Amino acid sequence: MVTCVFGGEIKKNQIALHELSDFAGTFHSIVVDVADEGAVSEAFSETLSVFGRVDGCFANAGVGKRNIFHEQNIESWRRVYEVNLDGLFFTLRAAAKHMKERAERGDYGGRLVGVSSIGARFGMAKSQAYAGSKGAVISIMQGLAVEYARYGVTANSILPGHIETAMTAKNLENEKFVNAIIPRIPSRRFGTPDDFEAIAAYLMSDSSNYHSGDCFTIDGGFSMF
Repeated sequence: MVTCVFGGEIKKNQIALHELSDFAGTFHSIVVDVADEGAVSEAFSETLSVFGRVDGCFANAGVGKRNIFHEQNIESWRRVYEVNLDGLFFTLRAAAKHMKERAERGDYGGRLVGVSSIGARFGMAKSQAYAGSKGAVISIMQGLAVEYARYGVTANSILPGHIETAMTAKNLENEKFVNAIIPRIPSRRFGTPDDFEAIAAYLMSDSSNYHSGDCFTIDGGFSMF
């Protein structure tokens, strides 16, 4: 197994590498600002120099800034799109190019995954920039699914619901927010990163060879209730 962890924080990368050390394989971490085109290009080149190939790429970086819409300034609006969309573009562009070149040498296959959000499908007051960027992720991944299928590459989106992460910690500490949301989740709990292990394993496995252009909603039933 070869794994490369892209991240924005050294500590988080170190924790990930420590957890992965229990498994056989080669592991490598890189700290990179995905909104920086040059930094992403350099990080991907470094990844190839270490491992020689990339079989799967999950574009997961994201930021959200809550603003009253008519008071939002252009700087905060653009920062959301720089990370959530430009970052996804820079990252998946590098991966798609590599996978296409491999396929042209007879080495077909690859996995492209973009992390969207259920916010792409629900009205999110004060978070229009975030929701808009995540809606675009779905359309981009569907386009990649069609364009790169000839190279044996699949492209799918994952739509998380209310998940316990560093980005959502402030909301989950708000009793009013928790009391409003939990009754709307049939599973009666917030999701955790562990709830995404199985879908990641499936998408990276041969079992998903014919599964592309889809949106996997993982929200404890929130969207259905």
